[in-house]
Amino acid sequence: MTESTASVTLPVTSAEIEQLLPHRYPFLLVDRVVEFEKDKRVLAYKNVSYNEPFFTGHFPGNPVMPGVLVVEALAQAGGLLTQLSRDPGAGEGQVFYLVKVDNAKFSKMVSPGDRLELDVELKRRIRNMAQYVGVARVDGEQVACAEILCAAAARQ
Repeated sequence: MTESTASVTLPVTSAEIEQLLPHRYPFLLVDRVVEFEKDKRVLAYKNVSYNEPFFTGHFPGNPVMPGVLVVEALAQAGGLLTQLSRDPGAGEGQVFYLVKVDNAKFSKMVSPGDRLELDVELKRRIRNMAQYVGVARVDGEQVACAEILCAAAARQ
């Protein structure tokens, strides 16, 4: 483990992720963090199951994970990058909200049984905002990418 990851033990499990993000089932879209570089990059997984509630209507007989949820999963991975990079006690009472998505591209469908790889890099931090570049892959092939801007606000 490098010095930049000294305070983070990998993998970060779903129970630990619930301590870092405010999201809960069915909207928690990250299951595990497997790589982490403080203030730089995170690689996380979402195991896509046939039991996901959105597959009931998207689309019957041909289940496809909605692209907007793939982007949300990338944003949540970015939130984990920010949370894992913080010093203990820093940012207490704050939560990051998605405020902007640019250059979203979808190149392949995500289906039940896929493991969605969420590779997110911190592009820059500006005051209370963070800009990320995320690439989602299945079996090493890109399925989506986007630039994501999130802003911190007081937890309500």
